This record gives sequence, structure tokens and C-alpha cells, in this order.
Amino acid sequence: MQASKAFDWTTGTEDEHVAMVERANAAELRELARRYDWGQYPERVMGHVMARSCIDLGSALTAFFNGEPERFNYIPKAQVPEEFQGVARLLDNITRRINSGFYLVDPGRDVSSRKRLAKWLSYQEADRLEGRQGRYVLDEEIVATLLNDTLRLDRTQETAIYTRSPSLWRDLLSPVIELGVSRRLLRFKPGRR
Repeated sequence: MQASKAFDWTTGTEDEHVAMVERANAAELRELARRYDWGQYPERVMGHVMARSCIDLGSALTAFFNGEPERFNYIPKAQVPEEFQGVARLLDNITRRINSGFYLVDPGRDVSSRKRLAKWLSYQEADRLEGRQGRYVLDEEIVATLLNDTLRLDRTQETAIYTRSPSLWRDLLSPVIELGVSRRLLRFKPGRR
């Protein structure tokens, strides 16, 4: 969409920003999540962006840190100043979505600052050891899938021999040809214990 590239995000109104988000495609939404200025209209605009299923975990974490969660992490909800309550709620929602697994890992899209994320996780661990907890606690297991790049397939470890010429007929008839489920799929089935 060429219109979003020509749109001036610094001078547009809140309604114009939301309209641009509603017309944006998935790639533009991911880019917007990473670069939107939280000094503009984050509650409505980022609320719309971050609720989309096309946003990946790296983009979500980047957006989370762009919202500067450090400002509100140790402040009780009732004591957050009125003008910042919307931003704090949006950060709450992003944290909940991250921790629930709503944002999926895309191996090609990393968080913009691994150093900042590692620092956040180290503070979170220090808090846990001291018996306290901040407002925004990220699930280390979910974040580790991005940090450790555990979803990327290692082709050298692949043992299956795939047919040189894939075809629809071969896929449809493979259960009959191979007399059941393909061995390349069975290797992922957990064994009996």
C-alpha cells in the first residue's frame, strides 16, 4: 500500500492514524508495531495494531519496549497518573498476549534490541530471587523460543529423504503407496514409554 508510505504519521490526527492501520496489510502492520511513536496516539492506534494476529513475537517485544514499560513496572495500577493509564493498560495487554502465546515466533524477525530484552529478563530474575515482582513479567519460556532460535530447522539434521518431484497426486496417494502414515511424519510422534 503506497498510501501508508506517503502518510505523515507525525501530523495526522488520531482518526487518520486508525484509518491507516485498518487499511494496512500484514507487513505494514508489523513495521508499524516496530516504529510507531508512542508519543502520538498509542492507546487506539497500537491497540488496533497489537490485536492483529499477523504481529510476530519479535515485533511485539519491540513495540513493548518502545512503550517504555520501565516507567510503570513498579508502580501500583492505582498510582499511575491519569494521562498514562491508557499506555499502562496497553502494555498490560501486550504482556498478556506475549505470555499467552498469541504472538508467534517468526525466525526472520528478531526483537530490535536483544540487549534490552536480556537486561529486562535479568532484572525480572533478580526480582524473583528477592521475592518481588514487577507489573510486566514476561514468560521466559516463550521469549526463549525467539532468543534461542529454536524454531529454525537445521537441514543438516534432517534424516528424511524427500521426493525430488513433489506432486499433488503423490501427496494424496501417499497413505496408500506407503501403506499408512509417511515415515517422515512418524519420526515426530512421541514414542511409548
